[in-house]
Amino acid sequence: MDTKSEKIIKVKHINSKFHNKDLTFLAKELDEIQEAHPIGIVPWQDYPYKPKVHFKIAYTDSEILLKVYVQENFIRAKYDKINDPVYRDSCFEFFISPDNDDQFYNYEFNCIGTSYLAFGKLRINRQKASTQVVQSIRSLSSLGNQTFEEKQGDFEWEMTIAIPLATLFKHNLKDMKGKTCHVNFYKCGDELTKPHYLAWNNIETEKPDFHRPEFFGKIVFE
Repeated sequence: MDTKSEKIIKVKHINSKFHNKDLTFLAKELDEIQEAHPIGIVPWQDYPYKPKVHFKIAYTDSEILLKVYVQENFIRAKYDKINDPVYRDSCFEFFISPDNDDQFYNYEFNCIGTSYLAFGKLRINRQKASTQVVQSIRSLSSLGNQTFEEKQGDFEWEMTIAIPLATLFKHNLKDMKGKTCHVNFYKCGDELTKPHYLAWNNIETEKPDFHRPEFFGKIVFE
């Protein structure tokens, strides 16, 4: 895979006593992690609006843990069903290729935690995860879990996400320790008053396209 401009994150393991802990507890543990990673690259100048976004990441024996912190002027959460098109709302996304090839999972979450998950090679013909698989993903948003139409103002919100390894449903991963994966992290909002497309690792395409594993960075599970 192309390693041009490739970022790397070392992901710390959280003690097994935190396995399947309540998300309120895990949110506080993630707050204590010093290293925060900005999602601050604007790859496409036709969409210059840039919310302030960063995230923290860790893992337990059975879950990948993420916490995203967002400051933006437009928020919306229209969708509340599993595998709804949440990218149209105020949305955080995590793409991961466990085998470091051109096949990857796209985890997508609107700002109230509605989840979408699929696997495949390209943007088209992706295999959606089953409802049962997606239901096992846990999320906790400071905006709650009820839908709302777009709001304009100065908003700050955060969301904690716990992704079971079993949701990597085309793989049989029991432990991430020592594993390196290609990934990218995104913030978007396709149908907001100010649509935006932010990336953690830069993407060099003419038009917005997050489904480009050749532009993924790396995470290393310590």
